[in-house]
Amino acid sequence: MNIPDSHLAQLPLFPLQSVLFPGGLLPLRIFEVRYLDMIGKCHKAGMPFGVVCLTEGREVRQRQQRQPEASAAVPGRPPGEGFAHEAFHPVGTLASIGLLERPQAGLMMVRCTGTQRFQVRSSQQLPHGLWVADVALLPADAAIPVPDDLAPARDALQQLLLAIERQMQGTEMPLQGPCHWDDCGWLANRWSELLPLGPEVKQRFMSLDSPLLRLELVADALDQMGFKLPTDT
Repeated sequence: MNIPDSHLAQLPLFPLQSVLFPGGLLPLRIFEVRYLDMIGKCHKAGMPFGVVCLTEGREVRQRQQRQPEASAAVPGRPPGEGFAHEAFHPVGTLASIGLLERPQAGLMMVRCTGTQRFQVRSSQQLPHGLWVADVALLPADAAIPVPDDLAPARDALQQLLLAIERQMQGTEMPLQGPCHWDDCGWLANRWSELLPLGPEVKQRFMSLDSPLLRLELVADALDQMGFKLPTDT
C-alpha cells in the first residue's frame, strides 16, 4: 500500500492492548457499532486505519448493567455511555484491511496487515467514542543486512518456523511472506511478534528508528529468556 503524503489527517484509530509491527498480521473480531462503521468505511474506501497500543484503558466497553464483552479497544467516556478512561502511545502502525467477512449481522471478521509506522501529532475523541488523529508518517526501515554476530537469531527463527509449520499441518502460520531473512528490521519485527514480551517492551522495539538496534535488543531478549541460539560448527 502506498501512502502519497507524509501526513494523514483525521486518521481513525484503533487502540489495542497489543502492538502491530510493519509486515505483521492483525486478525480482529468486531461488533462494537463505532468500529463496525469505521472498518466498513475504511474497507470501502481502500484506506488504512491506525493501530495504537494502550497505556491506560481496556479493550472492553463497560456496558451499564451488563457484563463486559471482549471486543475492540474503546476510547474515552462520553457522558452516560459507560466508557473507561483511555490513553495510548503516540507511535502506531497503519493497518491495511486485506479480508473482511460478515458472518452475521453486527459482526465483522477482519484480517489486516501492518504497513507504515506513524507519529500522532494531535488526536480527538468524537462524541460516539472513536478516536481520530492527525499523524506524520515515519520512514520505512532501511534495508540493513543481518551482521554475522546476529545471524544466530535469523537461524533460530528459521528453525522455529519450520517446527511450527510441522505442528500446524497446513493451518495458517503466525506470519506471512515474503520472508526477508537478511533484513534486520523484518527479522526483528517477526521475533518481536512471536516472543512473550509485554506490550510496553514491544512498543519500545517498534518505536525504534534503527532496525539494527531493534534486532540487537531482540537478541538480548532471547539470551535473557535462555533461548538457545544455533551456533556454527
